[in-house]
This record gives sequence, structure tokens and C-alpha cells, in this order.
Amino acid sequence: MAHRLGILAGEGELPVRLVDVCRATGRDVFVVAFNGESNPDSVGHVSHVWLDLGAVGSTIQALRDAECRDVVLAGPIRRPKLTSLGLDRRGAAMLPKLLRAKGDDALLTVVIGELEREGFNVIGADDVLTELLAPEGALGARDPDQDDWGDIGRGIEVVRAIGAMDVGQATIVHRGYVLGVEAAEGTDALIERAASLRREDRGGVLIKFSKPSQDRRADLPTIGIDTIRNAATARLAGIAVEAGETIVLGRDTVIESADAADLFVVGVVSKNVGDS
Repeated sequence: MAHRLGILAGEGELPVRLVDVCRATGRDVFVVAFNGESNPDSVGHVSHVWLDLGAVGSTIQALRDAECRDVVLAGPIRRPKLTSLGLDRRGAAMLPKLLRAKGDDALLTVVIGELEREGFNVIGADDVLTELLAPEGALGARDPDQDDWGDIGRGIEVVRAIGAMDVGQATIVHRGYVLGVEAAEGTDALIERAASLRREDRGGVLIKFSKPSQDRRADLPTIGIDTIRNAATARLAGIAVEAGETIVLGRDTVIESADAADLFVVGVVSKNVGDS
């Protein structure tokens, strides 16, 4: 029988989906939710605690008291102001390491390392949600056309470059022009910003890939129904994600909504793009 799973819950749908899957499969789960950060829906009907983000010692103790062996980080967490962290003694001791972590990957690596030193087994969300990883190929009725494949190839180059600098996971490209790259604002804000820069009434591809040195246990690229809705509102042509490395939340709904909006959603293996 699987050990009790501890979920460190951030924003978005991913923590909620993890809780749902654990309940459906009979796996016991405990959620640590963070004040001002976590999705309240992730704590419904399961054991949980609300803590300040900087209460590192209290977080570790809560996981121990709940007898969690496996721990998963789920959903993005914005970098808050130092004054709002609510640091406890353990959090204050970690602060120099956290301040030296310049990017999100570096920050999450510090967090994972701390949990592992305390004896927890840190796993990836995809270890629980294996069926949600994007396959290679079109997920819906529409395929990218030749121009779209050109934008996808260009976008992969861009996200690999910004990912190597631990900046972001996504870009939007239209007819070879980079309309924007994801940074601290997140994917939804990138889509909204890029829509105003497009040269034609419709077009452009959102490309979302993992960072080259990214730890799979933290912040795998994720898309869901909100991504589709925002892309449709922005009148993009489609979305390309990294096959086997991107979580698609609510796949059936994503495909249905993408088809209704005449958007393509395609899983891509980067080495194969030149063959398309």
C-alpha cells in the first residue's frame, strides 16, 4: 500500500487534481496549504493545515505529525515580499540560501534539498498523475500547418534559451517573431500581453517546455482549460507542449474546448520538429 502523501499546495488546479486522484485510488493524503498562496479547493474534505510560507519548521513538523513519507510540490507559488513570509526559526535559518537562489528552479532545489535532509521522499506530480502527461502528436482534431511548425521550432529554441537561464518555460511566436517570453508573470499573463503585439487578426503559437536542467519533481509545465480559454480569447492558432514532460489537466475537456475554438494542441519531441 502506498505511503501517505504530503502535498505542498500552490496555486491552480494541480493540487486539487492530486487530491482527487489520491481519494479515488484510496491513497491517504495530507495537504500543507500556504496563507495567501494555495488554492482553497485543494484542502476540501482532506486532512490539512494552513501555514505561512516561511514557516519551514512548522511545515516539516506538520508532515511528520501526519506521518507522510512521500511529499510532492504541486502548483506555482509566487515569490512573496520578505515581510510577508512569516518566517519561523527554521525559515530564518534558510533565508540566506533562499536569497541566493536567483531563479524558480534554484529556489525549488533548495526546498527539495531541505525536505530530503529531513528524510522525506520528494516525488514528482507526474509520479501520481502518470496518465496526464502529454503524448506526442495532436491531442485534438486540428494539426499545426507548415507555418505553425516553423513557429514551434523557433519557440523551442527560445524556451530552451530562457530555460537555461532559469527564467521561464513558455514563449509565443507568430510568423517567426517572438511576441513574448514567460517570466515572473506566468503563462496566462504572457498570453494576454502577446495578443496585443500580434501583427495579424489571428495566429501565433504558445510553446511550453521544461527547462533543460529542471528537476522533474518541481514545477513541470502544465496546461489546462484556463490555458485553452485564454489562448482562444487571444486568438492564437494553437499550443505546443513537450511530450512526456507536460501535464495536461482535464485532457478530455481541454481537447473538447480546443476543438470548439479551432485551436490545435500538440505534444512535441523537440528532436522530431525538423521532420514535421
